[in-house]
Amino acid sequence: MYNVGIDIGGTFTDVVITTEGGERYTAKVPSTREDPSQAIQQVIDSLLPDWGIPSNEIGQFRHGTTVATNAVLERRGSTIGLITTEGFEDVLEVGRQNRTQIYDLILRAETPVFLAPGRFRCGVREQTSPQGNVEVPVDLDMLDTVVDELLESGARAIALAFLFSYANPENEQRAAAHIRKRHPDLSVSLSSEIDPMFREYERMVVTSFDAYVKGVISRYLITMEKRLQEARIPAPLQIMQSRGGMANADIAAARPVRLFLSGPAAGVIGAKNVATQNHIANVITLDIGGTSSDIAIITNGEAQIRQEAYVDGYRIRVPMVDVNSIGSGGGSIAWLDTSGGLRVGPRSAGSQPGPACYGRGGEDPTVTDASVVLGLLDPAYFAGGTLPLHPELAWQAIQTKIAQPLGISVEEAAVGIHRVVTSQMAEGIRLVSIGRGIDPRGYTLMPFGGGGGIHAIPVCDELSLSRILVPLSPGVLCADGLLSAPTEHEFSSSYVTPFDTASPDDILSICARLREQCSQLMAREDIAGSTVETMYFADICYSGQSHYIEIPLDIETPATLLDTAYEQFVATHERLYGHSTRNKATLVNLRAVQRASNHAPERQFLEAAGEPPAARMREVRFIHADARLQTQIYQRSDLKHGTRIEGPAIIEQADTTLPIEPGWHAVVAPGGAIIMERNA
Repeated sequence: MYNVGIDIGGTFTDVVITTEGGERYTAKVPSTREDPSQAIQQVIDSLLPDWGIPSNEIGQFRHGTTVATNAVLERRGSTIGLITTEGFEDVLEVGRQNRTQIYDLILRAETPVFLAPGRFRCGVREQTSPQGNVEVPVDLDMLDTVVDELLESGARAIALAFLFSYANPENEQRAAAHIRKRHPDLSVSLSSEIDPMFREYERMVVTSFDAYVKGVISRYLITMEKRLQEARIPAPLQIMQSRGGMANADIAAARPVRLFLSGPAAGVIGAKNVATQNHIANVITLDIGGTSSDIAIITNGEAQIRQEAYVDGYRIRVPMVDVNSIGSGGGSIAWLDTSGGLRVGPRSAGSQPGPACYGRGGEDPTVTDASVVLGLLDPAYFAGGTLPLHPELAWQAIQTKIAQPLGISVEEAAVGIHRVVTSQMAEGIRLVSIGRGIDPRGYTLMPFGGGGGIHAIPVCDELSLSRILVPLSPGVLCADGLLSAPTEHEFSSSYVTPFDTASPDDILSICARLREQCSQLMAREDIAGSTVETMYFADICYSGQSHYIEIPLDIETPATLLDTAYEQFVATHERLYGHSTRNKATLVNLRAVQRASNHAPERQFLEAAGEPPAARMREVRFIHADARLQTQIYQRSDLKHGTRIEGPAIIEQADTTLPIEPGWHAVVAPGGAIIMERNA
């Protein structure tokens, strides 16, 4: 049986297909932004027949998508009606009253008001106490009036976010059942199901986002499943969730807000798998695509998870792999500001028209154009030769927009573009490492994505890193990560209790309920309970703090459960913020995570070390060199385990290009990865 992993990015759609016998097929096809599923249809119609893969022998079909994120960025979600407890209709707009721009003459909302403007926010009479007692049942007559008004105004989905519904969801559930009875085709999102935790603003935001993207995600997944059925592919469609685990399409469609950053999460999971295979525990991942660069940290073999993340500048409380994006990619446009300073990004040429060297009408110089000018990219072998580049157009774009206005040569302008984008990437890494109490010098850099290898060594030089781990197929590592990712489900519950009054019995009882909720979803995935690992966590803060830290819980030793959690919290707070105290702390939320591993087949090289094969030569300008250097050019497919290459050299493959600068060397590891290290 064949295992298929397809990740849709902003510029390219990455494809990896493996078999249990170790066969492996990879490809990159242009993404189709208007309808992302068209790129997948191209894979089904063209690549599978070309590779001789019968569609009826596909046993796994795993997919990473940015559809949810794009729906928010492009404002293509459903028109929603937000129904709250009477008197709390404006919580979504008021937010936490935190402002990033406090001196603007015209203040603009910094909360996601676009989800439900004023006329789409309504309240109904109902009341639940903070302790979970229903003091006023939901007024169903008033609810009918409110829903009818919202539908008449154009609402196509409803978000319910009642006060204290996390403590008792009865009123929300009753309201939802009543709405669905009268309007069976209307999508309804409940805050008590989406985010059953305290803090009404955060709960309202994530519930509104869920309702906003649910229609888009449902239509997309229905289209995808229809394409698989028409192609006679028997494998169920599985989707990567933001936390880094897979879920069947029907489960993903029910909780679409968990699909933000689906693709970048897959890349981190793929990186974690490669690092484990090469016995490297601490890794900084740098995924450089056409539009952006995604940065993540893997510590002691585990990807960092955060319970809140930003999407389009809005903070959303949903668990995600801790991926931080910056607007620096291969397609990022170089430009001059009003003072004549060279800038790169965040605007990108994307896949259409793309960089000037694509020959598709683009006139703005990009990072890729600079790479062509410097000789880092072979114009005849870009994307394996499927997309021939036009060096003269790259020279012309940089000459017109950068070099001529600055009074420098085109080559020096290209060097400047690379230096700027390198600094931006290095600063992005500093923010997620040094900014969180982590010394990056103890980590190995893992570059991937189509542009990862190009910038790896310059970024290491900026950060004083000395080792780089390059996966076998770095340009399609996100698709690789889909095939190695576990199936995973997570449920949380509010438990706002000071440590000195918390009860281990209560904690165990809540954890058991959360475990059962996870098990029900695992059963729907047809995964046996004996193969599932269950982990428990608690969100903890000092009493009076508004932000918390996730700490693992050891429920196997109830007698010391609270003491152990407190000590871990104090130590983690010290590491993250540089200080801690022995003050009182509060448990905020409890969480259960179930994971079922998926062991993707590994490709092994023969134990055959040897001298590097014959190389051709090309003049290349590295950004720290004063002139072009004669550089050896190798094909990665010609390299065997143990092969050592001294810089200056370039290793080319269909999905990426890997320069080895002077002062560095590369060795091919047993599993096909390349380890580059700075010479002593």
